[in-house]
Amino acid sequence: MNQLHDNHTHSGQREPLIDWNRTALVVIDLQKWIGQQYAPYSAEAVIANAAKLTQLFRSHGAFVALVHVSSKDFKDMLSPKLDTAPPKLNLVEGWDEFVPELGVTETDHIISKKQWGAFHGTDLDLQLRRRNIDTIVICGITSGIGVDTTAREAFQHGYDIIFAIDAMTGFTKAEHEHVRDVIFPRMGRIRTTEEVLKGI
Repeated sequence: MNQLHDNHTHSGQREPLIDWNRTALVVIDLQKWIGQQYAPYSAEAVIANAAKLTQLFRSHGAFVALVHVSSKDFKDMLSPKLDTAPPKLNLVEGWDEFVPELGVTETDHIISKKQWGAFHGTDLDLQLRRRNIDTIVICGITSGIGVDTTAREAFQHGYDIIFAIDAMTGFTKAEHEHVRDVIFPRMGRIRTTEEVLKGI
């Protein structure tokens, strides 16, 4: 039996990382507005690893939530007063479409959000709870904004979290390393894409 399917643990054996019936993959903002400057991993590397994870979850019939920012007129988007102007959005043609590498399928659940986190104002929590899902594997762009905010929301909702740490990246290396070293260990478990694929 595949290690990831084996939920019968014997004394002294490690419990499998993933129970496919109770674990979802949540992919944050891998859409066509992605720019070029990220660290420590490139957007291409993150997308490639996220694509491996989506394929893995789909192959086991597990729940895949693809999250993107989308708006018709931007009147439903946040516009806080800031000391420093935010970076300009890369609003290319089809900016809110998912990158093709994810290969969106009919079984994926699409979450459209209007802010950093994927829970507020969406049906993500409802969809997870009605499927008795208690764990999420999270990845995407960026580590310290969309991923971190969604993870904090998931944590406050009581979900277990697994961070696919090399399937996400920050605008800067410092951003990524801060959440990796300070925030994420207090909310869940950190694994590489390869470790998730192997179930360890």
